[in-house]
Order: sequence, then C-alpha cells, then structure tokens
Amino acid sequence: MRPRRPAVITAFSLLFLIPALLGCEPSAEANSPPALGGGDGEGTMRIAVARFSHETCTFCPGEDPGIEDWTRMGPPLTGDELLDTGGYVGGFVDQAREFGDVELVGLTSPRGVFGGTSRTWNQEEVFDHFVGQMLEELEAALPVDGVFLSVHGAMAVRNIPRPEAEMARRFREVVGPDVPIVATFDLHGNEDGEFLRWADGSFVTKRFPHYDAWLQGERAARYIRSVIRGTYRPTTAVRRPPILTATVLQWTGQSPLMDVMERARRWEDREPGAVVNVFLGFPWSDVPNLGTSIHVMTNDDQELADAIADDMAEFIWRVRSDWATGEFPLPAEAVAMAEEAIRTGATPVVLADYWDRPGDATWTLRELVDRNVPRVLYSALTDEPALDWIWEEDLQPGAPFDREVGGYTGEQAGEPVRIQGELIWRGQRFGYDRVAAIAHGYGSVLILAPAYQQNTAPGQMRFGPIEPDDFDVFVLKTRVHFRRGFDETGYAPTIIIVDGPGDWFGTTRLEALDYRNTRASDFYPFGNPRDWRDEAPDRWTGS
Repeated sequence: MRPRRPAVITAFSLLFLIPALLGCEPSAEANSPPALGGGDGEGTMRIAVARFSHETCTFCPGEDPGIEDWTRMGPPLTGDELLDTGGYVGGFVDQAREFGDVELVGLTSPRGVFGGTSRTWNQEEVFDHFVGQMLEELEAALPVDGVFLSVHGAMAVRNIPRPEAEMARRFREVVGPDVPIVATFDLHGNEDGEFLRWADGSFVTKRFPHYDAWLQGERAARYIRSVIRGTYRPTTAVRRPPILTATVLQWTGQSPLMDVMERARRWEDREPGAVVNVFLGFPWSDVPNLGTSIHVMTNDDQELADAIADDMAEFIWRVRSDWATGEFPLPAEAVAMAEEAIRTGATPVVLADYWDRPGDATWTLRELVDRNVPRVLYSALTDEPALDWIWEEDLQPGAPFDREVGGYTGEQAGEPVRIQGELIWRGQRFGYDRVAAIAHGYGSVLILAPAYQQNTAPGQMRFGPIEPDDFDVFVLKTRVHFRRGFDETGYAPTIIIVDGPGDWFGTTRLEALDYRNTRASDFYPFGNPRDWRDEAPDRWTGS
C-alpha cells in the first residue's frame, strides 16, 4: 500500500475520533466504516426508499421487455410492502428503524422482470414509466432528508447509456442539491464516475455469492444518516483499470479476488469513515461504462480517497492475470468426469452450465441422456412451449411424457432432446405460475421452467415427490451463486464448471461478442490496453 502519515493519535485527531466512536452504531461485520452511524443532531429525518434492479444481458435473444414483462411476476411493490422486502432494502430498513429517528417513505417499485438476467435491452418506456412513478410519489411526499436507491449497476436501457446514474440525476432534480442520495449495488455492476456525480455514496457487495446484500443495506443506512446529520461530508474517487471478465471468473471465494476484497475491507478497518467498493463488471451488457471499477468515499478527505482508489486499482491490475482468464471442460469431457466421480463415490456432482443465459441449452443434457447417466436432477431447463403443451393437454401427474425439449433460442442452445418418461409434478414454483417435473431414464428428473431459473441450493428443489438427496448429479444453470448451497456448505464434493461448445454470448470468450458501445480489445485480456495509469484522469475515472 502507498505510505500514509504515521498512525499517531494527536489532540487534533481526537477531535474527530471521539465523536465518531461515540456516535457509531455497532456493525454486523468488521468492514463497516467505523466513523459512520449518525451524529448528535436532533429531530426525525424522512428518507425515501426505492428499488429498480436488473442485470441485463443485451446479447440474449428475445424481444425487449416492456412494462407487461415487469409486472408479469406481480404488481409493483408499494409503501410498506416494499419496505418489508429483504436483501439490500431489508438491511437498510432494519438498520434505519433501529435508530428510532428515521421515517421511511416507500416509493412504488417494480418487483423484477420475467426471465430475470436472461432478458435483453429494456425498453426506454419501462425506465420512464417506473422512475416517473417514483418521482411523482416523491414530489408528493416532499420534503425528505434523504433518498435510498436499491439498484444493480448492470441495467441496460435503450437510449439511456447509464440507467442508474440517470435515475440518480432525475431524483436529484426533484430533491435539490443538498439532500443526500445513496445506493446499494451488485458487484457485477458497470459503473464509472457518473453515478457519484449525482449521488453521495455507493455500497457494493464484496462477496460473490452475495452473502452481504443485507449488510450493505445496513451500511448505507448508517452512512446516509451520518450525511444528513452533518457528521460525514462525502469526498469520492473513482478508478477504472481496463479489465473485462466473465462472471464465472468473479468468485470471491478464491484468490486473488478474495485478496482484493480483503484489501478493501482492510482499508475500511484502517481508515475511519472510508468506504471502498469494487465493481467487477457485467460483460453481457453492451454499455459504454463496461468493466471493472473502484468507488471510494471518505469523510472530507480527498487525498485519502485518491490514495485508496489508486492502491486498489493498482493491486487489481497487478493480479489481473490470475483471475481474468479461465478454461473449463466441454460437455462430453465434463460428463465423463461426472461418471468418474460417481464411480469413486465423490457424489453428489454439480455440473454447472455457466454460460447458458437463456437456460434452454441442451449440450449437457444430451450427453447425460446418450450415456444413460443415472440419478440426474436437471434443474432447470427453460421450455415455455413444453409447459404450454402440458397445460393445454391438461396432463396430470402419472401421464406419459414423450416430447423434444429445449434448444429453441438458436444455434448456441443446441438441438432439442427427446425425453420419454412420466410427468410427476406440475404447479407453481420459483415464482412462476407453471413449472413441471418429468421422471425419465434411470432415476432421473428433468425440471421445466418457463424462463431462466438459477437454482442455488438443494432446498429449492425439494418439492412434490422430489428429494434432492436421492440424486448423484445436479445440472444447474449457474456460474457462481450455486456455490452458496452446494460448494461452500460441503454438500457437493465434486464441482464441474461446464463450458459451451462455441464462441457464443455467455462464455468467457468475450472477444467474440459484437460490442457496439465499447470494444473488447480495449480491455485485458482481450487486447493490449495502454497503461491506464499514464492516461489523463478522465480516461480511467469516467468523471
């Protein structure tokens, strides 16, 4: 790390340390900024809360989702209904209510888009509709003392290059220059310095899988309260080392990304009031602010903010070769590896089709069926036409099933696979109104979903007659989130990440993508970007 001033406690420094120590709320984890958590101001503060989050795969097939796609999973959340949700909002609300001097105003917010991260560009009408509704309610609720936004960072909207920053800008127009705006983000966000031009702070998950969404919400609540009370004056710094990676490579449970996030937490522990965020980027959103970035906030100390941001960016750049590339077995080799694990008793096995964003790819399914691999739970294959057929024919559990499934979104998905078996369950699951389970082969079950479904823990698949513990192999459409329930718990001793047999979207081969708003060759490891440290500041901060 860059040398800092000696850690000597002087009378001058005590003027800042004592109020911070006395006013700081206890943290759920050590990486909570020590100096955050309120001040000695008085009176109740009103904070507006809104949520609008999407990780957009602009290269995915299908029509641009509209308002009807954003309401298919249920109407928008209103008022207390929004405040009672979990995740980032849950953490923020829980912490804010503990203070006893915060009144929360829930603004009507969409639940999520049907198909989730498998959906392509959002229509501009969607953004204008939901943000416009929030702003109308906000204007009616004025005055407010602060605004909390739960966003993602990788949303893509037609004609709006930086949706989260634009959302902050529109909120800023309503609340004026002096009301703090703070947001929580997913670490897969693509964020340059534009968001912090309009907002006062960002809090980004440091773990993938995202165990700390609730925690980041809590931290955001402590932070915004401190800013409102005037005990924290945000200064920010942004750095953007040109690294572009597929999300399968972004697991923070292994080095060097584990070390990157620990370095961020160490800065936060060492420097009271410092907040250090690392965005790893989302490469399947074709947006101009694509890639890796660092956001740092400090309490009225620009020199410190710049020093931390420089250190973090330089460290990430130094270890880039150890996390920005990776190779994985193709389906035939992966299934052979699974068979060997079964033979040696190293079960259950996870076969993770990391690259299959739509969820209908059949390459791994075909290998399993052709090799007659027994006791496979495939959860889940996207096939809305097959579900339409089951419901139109009114098939009930016990009915024979003989139909080709999957493989309908293009060449990357492979050919449909014929499954002969028995329908053993149909009903509502995973938030969808229609899901089905087909028993086939030698003790295997295929779960069909109407859209992309990323299952991350065995318990999600324990329904109807299905008992996950009865299976030797799980096929999951997932990259890293599955590690939460299958790997880091010790449930599955054999983990196999499966690659796709082609240069398609979703794979690590990002240079094959037809980017329109940036170029893969401007990033490591797909080109030879110039040394970002020698560029003009606005080239690598995005400011």
